Amino acid sequence: MDTAHDPYVRVRGADEHNLRHVDVDIPRDALVVFTGVSGSGKSSLAFGTVYAEAQRRYFESVAPYARRLIHQVGAPKVGEITGLPPAVSLEQRRSAPSSRSSVGTVTTLSNSLRMLFSRAGTYPPGAPRLDSDAFSPNTAAGACPECHGLGRVHRTSEELLVPDPSRSVREGAIEAWPGAWQGKNLRDVLDALGYDVDRPWREVERRDRDWILFTDEQPVVTVHPVRDAGRIQRPYQGTYMSARRYVMHTFADSKSQTLRARAERFLTAEPCPVCHGHRLRPEALAVTFRGRTIAELAGLPLSALARVLGDGDGGPAGGGETARVLTGDLLARIAVVTELGLGYLSLDRTTPTLSSGELQRLRLATQLRSGLFGVVYVLDEPSAGLHPADTEALLVVLGRLRAAGNSVFVVEHQMDVVRSADWLVDVGPRAGEHGGRVLHSGPPAGLAGVADSATRRFLFDRAPAASREVRVPSGLLRLNGVERHNVRGVDAEFPLGVFTAVTGVSGSGKSTLVGQVLAGVLAERTGADPAGGAGRESDGGPASGAGPESGAGAGAGSGCASAEGTEAVDRLVQVDQRPIGRTPRSNLATYTGLFDVVRKLFTGTDEARARGYKAGRFSFNVAGGRCETCQGEGFVSVELLFLPSTYAPCPDCRGARYNPRTLEVTFRGLNIAEVLDLTVEAAAAFFAGTPAAERSLRALLDVGLGYLRLGQPATELSGGEAQRIKLASELQRTRRGHTVYLLDEPTTGLHPADVEVLMRQLHGLVDQGHTVVVVEHDMAVAAGADWVIDLGPGGGDEGGTVVAAGPPAEVAGAPGSRTAPYLARELRPS
Repeated sequence: MDTAHDPYVRVRGADEHNLRHVDVDIPRDALVVFTGVSGSGKSSLAFGTVYAEAQRRYFESVAPYARRLIHQVGAPKVGEITGLPPAVSLEQRRSAPSSRSSVGTVTTLSNSLRMLFSRAGTYPPGAPRLDSDAFSPNTAAGACPECHGLGRVHRTSEELLVPDPSRSVREGAIEAWPGAWQGKNLRDVLDALGYDVDRPWREVERRDRDWILFTDEQPVVTVHPVRDAGRIQRPYQGTYMSARRYVMHTFADSKSQTLRARAERFLTAEPCPVCHGHRLRPEALAVTFRGRTIAELAGLPLSALARVLGDGDGGPAGGGETARVLTGDLLARIAVVTELGLGYLSLDRTTPTLSSGELQRLRLATQLRSGLFGVVYVLDEPSAGLHPADTEALLVVLGRLRAAGNSVFVVEHQMDVVRSADWLVDVGPRAGEHGGRVLHSGPPAGLAGVADSATRRFLFDRAPAASREVRVPSGLLRLNGVERHNVRGVDAEFPLGVFTAVTGVSGSGKSTLVGQVLAGVLAERTGADPAGGAGRESDGGPASGAGPESGAGAGAGSGCASAEGTEAVDRLVQVDQRPIGRTPRSNLATYTGLFDVVRKLFTGTDEARARGYKAGRFSFNVAGGRCETCQGEGFVSVELLFLPSTYAPCPDCRGARYNPRTLEVTFRGLNIAEVLDLTVEAAAAFFAGTPAAERSLRALLDVGLGYLRLGQPATELSGGEAQRIKLASELQRTRRGHTVYLLDEPTTGLHPADVEVLMRQLHGLVDQGHTVVVVEHDMAVAAGADWVIDLGPGGGDEGGTVVAAGPPAEVAGAPGSRTAPYLARELRPS
């Protein structure tokens, strides 16, 4: 066969992850959707095999040096693939978050806007024309010298550094200083410099207090430590560092996330006094276009920016040929972004504040303008975080990519996207070792005859949502006068003791109302940390004194004027999609506490006892039992010079994480590395009869994560998987008092069959007397809720109001709601 004109990508003998020697033919120049339950192997086929092989071939063509590195990373486990064009991957995994990365930099729209100001901006009389770099806060030519282009400066104060002025320095008055020896050293140095470290702080003279806390001097002095009984301590030369200097140095330079987080407690961030948060030098901010600075235009929602740049017909307005060309290019590129439902974003919105779905769609918009053809685009759930109304626009965009002469391979769970496919590859039948087979490869209609497919029922059997009696609320939590982001002057009611779904198009204010305002109000009430880590929870209630007894006035600092009904809430559990860790060292077992149980079991074996091994021997985070080549990570970082660094299996332990001596100890025939390689489902059988392990594993199975491996690195988990791991950790706990659970799109990344499993767990929490509030785009979830709050009507400035609220059947008929017709279709699909 002439593979140059072969209309199919032909995969033979694919064994990546759980794939079972898969042979499949996938058509080119088509929209191909890969479906299957979570963990069935569809991503292993689309990304781990097809895309990985395309990348390997590309790197082989680059240079011998790159080839050597890619060989180290490893080729996919596949016999052969023919007919494979070059591939572009648009995954949802994000790189390390940076406040310098923004919507403008991801889409490169900032480059065009800077060029517009450089070439066609209105300059003050006599001012020299600036290069486009002078309009970027990320370059030395453009960054404000005071805040270095960040727009905010960090400051500290005596109140932050010394929260309890009744204590003396020796008693730890300067709380910002480090603990242990380093803190004692600073106190001893201060004593040696002649300051009274035993006097209550408030009695120390103002001049001395200012020098101790804020001086930039670093005097060196001989310290004579106080001798402890039985210890000889010799004099040494000690260097003084003020509290402010220590905090700023730690925050800016420490590699330890824990130390940086501690230092941040003693700092306040405020707009830069020089650039007022605009991040640029005064010379750049003096240039305008149509009467606005570049900072003002970058702060507008993209839909509003397009109106400023264009005339009434949406085309570029006047201003000379250069301005017409540059604004025309900007308008064309903005149109693609707004078409994907992202018109509410502004160019200066930083990427750490974007969801992974938003980030992927921005990259998709950039690819649409690239003009490539003959390429395979491999996308990871592009509908994630999209309202059904926006999904229709996404399908138009994917169709345009295909019409331009490209192949579009999409891993997807959204049935509307699946129905629109030219070709369907369904993998299963179940997850992990029970999946890995291609059940169907062909037009979507052919799946109707595949009995083993978990997708078939949701694609073809469109029965009405099961009728369920709406629960009666046990109380009402009311937020009055909400003012946060685009939510302006809104009153919202959340019934307690029921399941509430908050819906609305992307950018309508759902996450603001629930994740920030409601969470902030309840955090005040229960003593939780609203800005804390993911999966956070707090025990509070009247006895704790953690929040106001009466609901009135509560939450004023959280974005609403007042809140009523909070006295009925004892605990807050907020489960978001932030990663459970950012390196391969963090994993499922460590996060859930299961790893502690496993290490104790290994420590109790006869072999471990004979060798004197303690629990630390079986930890890959401490020296002793771990492989020192990779420091227990199982991976080493490979620098690719001209590309982002990547992880490769450790050449010594081959990913096992431990040294050979540790791996000689076994429990029930498996060593510690082999136990970490078990799936949750396999581990549940392996640890049968061990209650502490069974509880954790049962909770993970209950949220549909039986296919994940215990030691699966956090870097390999999707946002939805991370969220469900946090939920499983919470389900293990003994619940006390009335708990409110807040979840942000918990069904992201879930097949409809897995959504049913998750919803059973969440409804089970409500049946136990708790309250569940989810921000959700899945209409099946909204249809099964007791109460729906729909925000909108649009996104950004066009949203932020409660369009409808009530039982699902009532909201489904609400006029002016963009959610209503889709909810109605779910309730009555005929």
